[in-house]
Amino acid sequence: MVEDARLEAKEQDKELKIFFQDEARFGRIDSLRRCWAPKGIRPLLKKQIVREYTYCFGAVSPSDGDSCFLVLPKLNQNWMMVMLEEMAERYPNNYLLVVCDGASAHNIEEYRLPSNVRLASLPPYSPQLNPQENMWDDMREKFFHNIAFNSLDAVEDRLVTACNHYEGNPAIVKSISGWDWIVSC
Repeated sequence: MVEDARLEAKEQDKELKIFFQDEARFGRIDSLRRCWAPKGIRPLLKKQIVREYTYCFGAVSPSDGDSCFLVLPKLNQNWMMVMLEEMAERYPNNYLLVVCDGASAHNIEEYRLPSNVRLASLPPYSPQLNPQENMWDDMREKFFHNIAFNSLDAVEDRLVTACNHYEGNPAIVKSISGWDWIVSC
């Protein structure tokens, strides 16, 4: 898979860049987690169950910490295509090997991929192989910890803040996603 992508990159006279892509659902259902409080004081946290969601599509390049995030309303092939087109536009001088899971939204053979993008799939039932999963864990821990949102717009605003944080800090992305077996490819 990587060797084939290297050959295609060479044919297009571009440098190969490997991204790991995934999407996550964020919404108004919160999960309470432990938090610090002074001794003898019990922290009060809001709990809500409101079934409103949005999706975040994310892709990370573990070798250099580059990342691309988009907040999109649904998870389907059309929105996946928007993500791939955005990546192709952001990295026009690279040939992109985008590794993703086997979700039906990633089966876009009926659509025309950008000329500098190639998709590859991880084995079924192996989310532990995708470093983007760790990015979601970090994002939820750092930006969505014990917060009850008043609206879906507030969720999206917080999500944009989180995405901008990671896109602006490649060292953090690299430290979370730069696993030895990936970086050595």
